[in-house]
Amino acid sequence: MRTTISLDDRLAKQVRREAAATGVSVSAFIASILDDALKSRAAVESPKPFRLITVGGSGSPPGIDLDRPRVIEIADDEAHFGHRRS
Repeated sequence: MRTTISLDDRLAKQVRREAAATGVSVSAFIASILDDALKSRAAVESPKPFRLITVGGSGSPPGIDLDRPRVIEIADDEAHFGHRRS
């Protein structure tokens, strides 16, 4: 595919210099750099599969509402310290 891109002068000079140093055309150099960048980006965006490890049971204990974590914390403090925290 043929396309046109605009580069600022500094970047264009650097690209031409790098392409010449590696012995390839400017087009081949840009294509190689873009291919490498897209491959590394795809690798970063593809996280490893996540496996959730759970334990058996019948859910939360009676009277515990998991949508109200502050109540759980208070109940845990009362059980551990024997009094209600302010």
